[in-house]
Amino acid sequence: QVHLVESGGGLVQAGGSLRLSCAASRTIFSTNAMGWYRQAPGKQRELVAAITSGGNTNYADSVKGRFANARDNAKNTVYLQMSSLKPEGTAVYYCNAPAGCAGSRWYGYLMHAWGQGTQVTVSS
Repeated sequence: QVHLVESGGGLVQAGGSLRLSCAASRTIFSTNAMGWYRQAPGKQRELVAAITSGGNTNYADSVKGRFANARDNAKNTVYLQMSSLKPEGTAVYYCNAPAGCAGSRWYGYLMHAWGQGTQVTVSS
């Protein structure tokens, strides 16, 4: 059974920082790229950051330069360091494994059972 457990969210002022963590089952983590997704109220879930098993990273334009993805393969854990947070970054953040990559863009997700997510609230 595959598990995804996100943590690290909270309330932060605009311009602040947070570090999210996602612990995943070895079966999904070991051979797949991992991604961070977010879903704001009333909006669709979007993929904002991805990292391959080899450590190559990719970011949505909206977070590029402010978010940094990292993974610890020994701990089956992926991290998202978020800096210069903006109020529009308020969302529930999830991790999953992207389904594929077209050019430099990752898309979709492999695991239909999502974790509980972690709430990030950025106040203005």
